[in-house]
Amino acid sequence: MTPLAGPPRAPVTVPDAVRARIRNPQPIWRNEEGGLTFRDRERGLIAKWNPSGTAISLAAERDRLAWARPRHPVPEVLDYAADKAGELLVTRALPGESAVAERWRAEPRTAARAIGEGLRALHEHLPRETCPFSWAAEERLARRTPDARAELGAPPPVEQLVVCHGDACAPNTLLADDGRWTAHVDLGTLGLADRWADLAVASMSLDWNFGEGWQPEFFAAYGVRPDADRIRFYRALWNAPEL
Repeated sequence: MTPLAGPPRAPVTVPDAVRARIRNPQPIWRNEEGGLTFRDRERGLIAKWNPSGTAISLAAERDRLAWARPRHPVPEVLDYAADKAGELLVTRALPGESAVAERWRAEPRTAARAIGEGLRALHEHLPRETCPFSWAAEERLARRTPDARAELGAPPPVEQLVVCHGDACAPNTLLADDGRWTAHVDLGTLGLADRWADLAVASMSLDWNFGEGWQPEFFAAYGVRPDADRIRFYRALWNAPEL
């Protein structure tokens, strides 16, 4: 079973590339493929490292952050490097705390509403007319197994084309002390798609992080009524096995 992403629960070996650029790396996150995120609180830096051979591309995230940053609050890229061991992306830390931090887990209504409001802002801020990236369902389907494609069928018609976050799960919205959203992180799959590609996954992740019952708050804060068919398709696409 693939381990879930989250704060590391065991001691972490700091990769050499991280040590070379970060003075006091504090591990704060491990993704499903073994990638690690570190914080240097003294200098206000974030370092993301992914081992070679994973499906995650920090070069893709670097390019998307550079495009999105003039238009929406996302991390500023300071450095990128790649070698045989993996990739490193260094960004400036942003104000705010992840929506799944302990404080906000204790205030799920505040977190759910901030995630909805923040996602709506991202969809409104980023111009689809000039976005060079895609997160289209058809392209994602092509990367699924034949059995998964057969089970999923054709995507529903696009209800509203926007620049999607691509990984709109709850941890990727940052909140200020007053409970308002401040920024978004982890935009390695940002691209044009139906907004339900984000809405379906963001709402699903609320159950994982806060328990059931908070999706209505999320949809109300975003300002949309749930679309059962599109939610069903995009959640199934998210969970479908890749080639």
